[in-house]
Amino acid sequence: MSSHTRIDLRSDTVTRPSAGMRRAMADAEVGDDVYGEDPGAQRLEARTAELLGKEAALFVPSGTMANQLALLLHCRRGDEVIVGEGAHCKEYESGAGAAWAGVQFAEAGKGGVFTAEDLTAAVRPRADWLPRTSLVALENTHNRGGGRVFPQREVLAIAERARALGLPLHLDGARLWNASAATGLSPAALAEPFDTVSVCFSKGLGAPVGSALAGTREHIAQARRFRKMLGGGMRQVGVLCAAASFALESHRERLVEDHAHAKRLAARIAETSGYALDLASVETNIVIFGTARPADDVVRDAASAGVLVSAFGPHRVRAATHLDVSLREVEEAAAVLVRVAG
Repeated sequence: MSSHTRIDLRSDTVTRPSAGMRRAMADAEVGDDVYGEDPGAQRLEARTAELLGKEAALFVPSGTMANQLALLLHCRRGDEVIVGEGAHCKEYESGAGAAWAGVQFAEAGKGGVFTAEDLTAAVRPRADWLPRTSLVALENTHNRGGGRVFPQREVLAIAERARALGLPLHLDGARLWNASAATGLSPAALAEPFDTVSVCFSKGLGAPVGSALAGTREHIAQARRFRKMLGGGMRQVGVLCAAASFALESHRERLVEDHAHAKRLAARIAETSGYALDLASVETNIVIFGTARPADDVVRDAASAGVLVSAFGPHRVRAATHLDVSLREVEEAAAVLVRVAG
């Protein structure tokens, strides 16, 4: 590998806009979105709502903001939200759930997924001295679970149980496009059981920025006001929405390539002494593996050889494939990781 080559597997958010995406951004028709006059935003929101089978959608700067809007919509301060183990809205949003919505989180199940029985066990009894369970939030695919797809049969069972308990449901679908590519189920089918759904355009799809929240027209009208309160009202946002629209139409079908690349990388890692990886755990574009060496040392040594990965714990490393990494580069990255296994 050339000393100038850098293969970045830290995340599927590190992609650069393609030439076609840049042209779409340059040609974007724009208006003032705070006044409701940006045609690019309107088209993207309508298309996203259509793909997810919801009445309306709202463009936001980030997945974190989309999830926070959902918490604000469904919860009151002091409430508790049931999530899977290691959920993004609990682990990776800078404590925003506590800071803005005033909620706390209760984990159910293991590895990011859970069952209807796990949900029942996690719901708080009604008592003045206990927090009120107010929302069930699932993540699909599950980042910390290694890009794991939440089994749809469990989703449907959880949704049925949640409805019986009077609880709304939110789907953190930042990588829902990957779940759709992996299962063959449409985004609308995966989103159907949920009151609100967040999706990301920069994870996997390659847009430089942006997510969306979808739900009922009433929910999205409320979310628009909350977005403004959180500082997410944007003006000529059609430039960004053009990138997201291009990503939606041009990059979803190719996600299966990322999944194949991840499985190839995982196969090399699984056969390497010094690493531990269950190949069955690699379902989409994320590979998380154990290492006998400290993860920080593996990350450092791989970086010195031109391969960027992330420490995901004291002895866990994460790599994510994406549209800016070819199969050849995946093979090169695998060779480096094998060398630094120790």
